[in-house]
Amino acid sequence: MTASGALIATICARGGSKGLPRKNVLPFAGLPLIAHSIRQALACPQIEGVYVSTDDEEIAQVARDHGAQVPYLRPAELATDSAGKLPAIEHLAAHLEAGGAQIAAIVDLQPTSPLRSAQDLLAALALRDRAGLVVSVTQPSHNPYYTLVEASPEGGLRLSKPLASGQAVARQAVPEVWGLNGAIYVWRRDALTQAVRDGFWSVDMCPLVMPRERSIDIDDRLDFDTAEWLYTSGRTGAVTPSSLGSQT
Repeated sequence: MTASGALIATICARGGSKGLPRKNVLPFAGLPLIAHSIRQALACPQIEGVYVSTDDEEIAQVARDHGAQVPYLRPAELATDSAGKLPAIEHLAAHLEAGGAQIAAIVDLQPTSPLRSAQDLLAALALRDRAGLVVSVTQPSHNPYYTLVEASPEGGLRLSKPLASGQAVARQAVPEVWGLNGAIYVWRRDALTQAVRDGFWSVDMCPLVMPRERSIDIDDRLDFDTAEWLYTSGRTGAVTPSSLGSQT
């Protein structure tokens, strides 16, 4: 704990999932999917409490079984398809603070990103004094300066991020770009409140670059099967249950 409060971890998991039903509790490499993120958080010595925000009793019980705390079931208005995640994290943090907790920072781990490694998490935490938010990113498979297109007003196609006339077209000549991979968000407590009030992009950010092989966000069965193959084949360097021992 710092002089201004603790670093806690949050994991947000709704019961409703359209792309892959019940994905947060599906068996992934021998454990419910959400359990991998819980174990990663519990294994990190800097994190002082691991909390799951969910509207689903089965997810809540699985989370408790694997060592997380579930203070309550999320209110219905924060669990709809259109509800954002940031208000749910803010709601949980405010609930803990109402009970006397002092929170300096929050690391939010997406349960559908099980391939993050312990090193990724530690590297993100090491950056947390640099900005209100440290966010994990990865190099995209398609560069928006060259291959991402959108419909033009005339019904054809145009580049989503066109270069000015006469600009060099070599890959090395354009700015480096990344995609948010969703695996890790490290929020300064006041920055989270600002983002809820003014929007995600109102906060100053610092990137933590992760390799593509650890950046899969599981949304459907293809994502799930690909991520599980990468995990079990040992090609990611991700934390595995056997490496965590008695931490859980």
